[in-house]
Amino acid sequence: MPQLDVDGARLAYDDEGPRDAADAPLVFVHGWTANRHRWDHQTAHFSARRRVIRLDLRGHGESTGAGVPTIAHLAADVVALLDHLGVERCVLVGHSMGGMIAQTVTLAHPDRVERMVLVNSIGRMTYSRGRGLLMAASTLVPFRLFVAANIQRAFAPGYPREEIRAHVRASAATPREVVMTLYGAMRAFDVLDRAGEISVPTLLVHGYHDAQLPVRQMLRLAKACPDAVVRILDAGHELPLEKPAELTGALDSFLTAKP
Repeated sequence: MPQLDVDGARLAYDDEGPRDAADAPLVFVHGWTANRHRWDHQTAHFSARRRVIRLDLRGHGESTGAGVPTIAHLAADVVALLDHLGVERCVLVGHSMGGMIAQTVTLAHPDRVERMVLVNSIGRMTYSRGRGLLMAASTLVPFRLFVAANIQRAFAPGYPREEIRAHVRASAATPREVVMTLYGAMRAFDVLDRAGEISVPTLLVHGYHDAQLPVRQMLRLAKACPDAVVRILDAGHELPLEKPAELTGALDSFLTAKP
């Protein structure tokens, strides 16, 4: 497993597939409390014919590092990895918080992004009153209960409970300081007013049952983004886990479509 030291963190990443492929590399960015293995299905599918890069964000998975106050800090980590690997132009795919990172990279470095895919992500973080109260009360409950409350509601009704429990355990392994600091970074995230500046072809894939970041919030971004294509799938917030094959199919169709 290769690693890169960036600004006090050691980032674990995978770099697979042919380096000489004609198509731009795919770069996958996971979400809050997850890790690079959210993209196992997509990596297995695409790495047979094109370069695929995925990383564990700082403090997540096998990467070290403390939490950072803004999404822009995480975006800088992604750009540092691209520089390290000599990737001048890529297709950025981000899930949830990873989609916020992808938007930030694209707005700051439009020449580095050929296409962008946002999975269960939005341009402005808006919490319902209930979610806001839940987060505000998080310091009053054990950390594992806080994580469980968030992860359990991320899945559509009917998703296997044992699998949800496994994902709760994995998410709870993320250090509390990282989880809570990045919660603050997400809460402050807002690029909706700049969405019109995103000129690259963009795919917005969302789960119809997403209770974390509801469809209506994503549609505000779609309306503001001039080249956005929208796909709604029968899933919750965890599309890479709930509908991996359908998500891969949506990516495949988008990547082969003419810009």
